[in-house]
This record gives sequence, structure tokens and C-alpha cells, in this order.
Amino acid sequence: MRCERFRQWLIDRGCTVQPDRGERGRPASLTIRRGERQATLPALGPDDPVDDRTVNQVVDRLGLARADLPGRWEHFPHEADMGVRGIGCTLDRAFAEAARAMTAVIVDPDEIRPETAVDISCEGATAEDLLYAWLNALVYEMAVRRMIFGRFAVEIEGGALRATATGEPVSQTRHEPAVEVKGATMTALSVRRSGDDWVAQCVVDV
Repeated sequence: MRCERFRQWLIDRGCTVQPDRGERGRPASLTIRRGERQATLPALGPDDPVDDRTVNQVVDRLGLARADLPGRWEHFPHEADMGVRGIGCTLDRAFAEAARAMTAVIVDPDEIRPETAVDISCEGATAEDLLYAWLNALVYEMAVRRMIFGRFAVEIEGGALRATATGEPVSQTRHEPAVEVKGATMTALSVRRSGDDWVAQCVVDV
């Protein structure tokens, strides 16, 4: 995401942001404090992008939650199936939101209780392959554990993904699942940058 957007996000969460002394006419690095914690953001202009690794390092050092980073999910129609799309300021966040979009095909993810955490890992030669593997790994875990997940903490490095999905056993009476997601497909599979955000999407078979 852009440096200014990230800076404002940090301020909104109670952090203080202090520019360090830099050369005249050039961007200065930023020292960010939250209580006793401290992190440094490299010298960047307001519209310069902050790479995902730096965002995650700063968030972790300040004790903030990656799940609170800007992101959202949405659906898009596709014949008899459903398209799921995750949008986030980092690739990690976009993948997490794509998972929430897939859950939302079945039930409102905000209604799922965070009772049990399940660790998931997968790999992919490309970002698209990794998204496909990630969503299908979730479908597998939902099926074998008879669970539904509403919260996702995702960490991507290279072609490897490590994540924790948190949820609870499916209740037919309380959750009233609308449909069953059989798996992610290669249809409309895409991972790309769009302006300030990452977008991760595909069509899931229902």
C-alpha cells in the first residue's frame, strides 16, 4: 500500500509517527512508536508503495494484528457457480479475504465463533497456483473436520503459504449453511495488483 495510507492506518491505531532527520528535499525515514514498542519505516515518499514484507514487519513489531490491515471481500456471479474475490493492502490480506469470501458463500463469516485454530500450509509455483491450493486446502479441512472458518491469518513467502484458520464445528441449526463449496477452480483465477491493493479471485464450484 502507499506510504501515506499505511502511515494514517498506524495513526488511527494509536501509534505516533515521527520523521527522522533526512536530507533536505528528500523523504525521511519514519520512527513509529506504540507504547514501549518501536519500528522504523524506510524513507519513502507519500505515494511510494510499502512492500508487503515491510508492512508485516512493522505491524508485528508494534504488536498490531495483521487481520486489521485494510481488506475486503466480494462475490461475482458466474453461471451456476460463484466467484470469490479478496482485496487487501498486502498479498497476505488479499488471500485471507478470498478465504472469507469463500466462507461467505456458505454462511456469514462474522457469525462464526473463533473456537478452534487449524494450521494450514501449501505451495504454488505462481501466485495463482498458490491461491488455488490455499482455497482447496480450506475446503479439505472444512470437509474432514466438519468445521467452518471465519478468521484467517495468512503469511506468504515466495511460493509457500502458512496460515491459521479459526472457526467452529458446523451447526445446521445455527449456521444454516446455504450451499456446499466443492472446491476452487481455475476459472477466472487471478492474482494481481490493482492500484493500491492486491486482488485475489477465482470461481468456486458449489
